Amino acid sequence: MPERSDEQPSNEVSAFTAGCLLLLVLVADVAAGLLVAIVLVARGRSRMDTGSGRTAADVPPPDWAPVLGFGALALALGVTAVVLLRIGHRFIGAVQLTLCVFLTVHTLRSWP
Repeated sequence: MPERSDEQPSNEVSAFTAGCLLLLVLVADVAAGLLVAIVLVARGRSRMDTGSGRTAADVPPPDWAPVLGFGALALALGVTAVVLLRIGHRFIGAVQLTLCVFLTVHTLRSWP
């Protein structure tokens, strides 16, 4: 009986697995992004409601919610990218790393 460890997986199976993994990771990233967007919208609406009693001379305190939300999302994308690159999925890891860089730039631009 031949051993199965000597057989190499076919390129079709590995391409299918990589495609499914890419789709799964991107769907998870979109879900996490939507969660951050919902939290930021709810936070912005609550700040608008509490700011109605202020005068023009009052300066509102800086809002760190976008920095923390987008920073956490960028950190999660970066960790996922490094893990994917380490296990050998170069294309998916590169996509994740590119998204992490764009999100990091956006986070730094929203710094108060």
